[in-house]
Amino acid sequence: MSIVELVWPFFLPVVAVIAGIIHVKLKDLHGPEAIGTFLMWQIVIGLGLGYVYAAMGHLFAADRVASSIGWPAGSPFQREVGIWDASMGIVALLCLKIRDTGFWTATILGMGLFSVAAGLGHLYEMVVHGDYALNNAGPVMWLDLLYPLYLLALLRLLNRKSDEASAGDTPPA
Repeated sequence: MSIVELVWPFFLPVVAVIAGIIHVKLKDLHGPEAIGTFLMWQIVIGLGLGYVYAAMGHLFAADRVASSIGWPAGSPFQREVGIWDASMGIVALLCLKIRDTGFWTATILGMGLFSVAAGLGHLYEMVVHGDYALNNAGPVMWLDLLYPLYLLALLRLLNRKSDEASAGDTPPA
């Protein structure tokens, strides 16, 4: 197993961190605006581009991807997962245009529920069926399980800081 195979699932989330930091620094953003900008790049690049990339694998290199997960080639699950990944990737990319925390929340929750369930499925396959294929028991499983929690933590932080900022703007009664 090469270092590239170990780190590739984390490439786009790391790119999103870099993009978020650069955007926040260039625009000199602070507070909720900085957190929201940082989160937006995580959703758009980490989730959006990540899921579009995953969709391309499941749809256009299905047998190779199935093999890397430890699944048999030719399974129709690839097409279904690929369509899901493409659909949710597009929804996440829309977060670049739709700057509404309600839309972002729905996007994170929808993708997060699927992702955690997929991660638990990987864990199940590993424990019950001994599937230690790289893309079943490796970095993909950990990304599936942990990335949604990271995004939810950022979303919660954004909501808390936004509420604090709003409370500070309210004149005393």
